[in-house]
Amino acid sequence: MRGDAPIVVHRPSPTGGRRVTARGQTLGLAYDDQDVIEFLRRTGLPAGDELLDDEAWVEWRGGQAHSYDVW
Repeated sequence: MRGDAPIVVHRPSPTGGRRVTARGQTLGLAYDDQDVIEFLRRTGLPAGDELLDDEAWVEWRGGQAHSYDVW
């Protein structure tokens, strides 16, 4: 189902962190899962921690899920 998830956690940036988007709108730069959960909470999804591993909701691109460093 790649490409259908409304939330995308993009590949780690060279300076660390990952851009997070919701339906193409940038939510912010996350440095850990808690940042992603907070971005989702701000969009009205209070159970963001339950969505991080749900491929129907979140797509992790260009790196391992839950990893925020380039290395």
